[in-house]
Amino acid sequence: MHRTRIKICGLTREEDVRAAVSAGADAIGFVFYPPSPRFVSFERAAELARLIPPFVTTVGLFVNAGRDYVENALEAVPLQVLQFHGDETEADCVGFGLPYIKAGRMRPGLDLLKYAASFPCAQGLLLDAFVEGYGGGGETFDWSLIPSGLPLPLILSGGLHAGNVAEAVRCVQPWAVDVSSGVEAAKGIKDADRITEFVAGVQNAHG
Repeated sequence: MHRTRIKICGLTREEDVRAAVSAGADAIGFVFYPPSPRFVSFERAAELARLIPPFVTTVGLFVNAGRDYVENALEAVPLQVLQFHGDETEADCVGFGLPYIKAGRMRPGLDLLKYAASFPCAQGLLLDAFVEGYGGGGETFDWSLIPSGLPLPLILSGGLHAGNVAEAVRCVQPWAVDVSSGVEAAKGIKDADRITEFVAGVQNAHG
């Protein structure tokens, strides 16, 4: 049976990285989008990355960043996957020597199959709720809008927390789930108990 992978995003503190790793997260996300309350500098992310053991993936999140900015991040931080969360094209996402995930913000009228096809080199498609501005708004979207037959592994995001993630996994059957605000005590400050409960919720979905 497929095991749903878990990414904890927007980590800013050592204790939060340790809590995520201890709970069983498969990936850790660092936000390199300055307007975000979860933003970390490259230097800070490099410090936090040193706490991440083997086989836990480090992901860097960017929003409409210039190529120089992404390249500077790669020089400073040992990232393994790039996540593009803005209005980037395929050309903006390739050429960095790392696999990438493209985020799509769900709203009625979005042709998700066409959208996914426009990123043929993507390693996965992350679906989030549409909110004003960029980054997670902690809101869910109508999962029934997700069509079958997506050509990319699906990463489900948007308003997930311990109370609804098991239902989300059973309903959508994504390759992975991505959570940020759903495991926080405050913006950018994770809660170890909520992280543990979230991971348990994913595991419980598999019965």
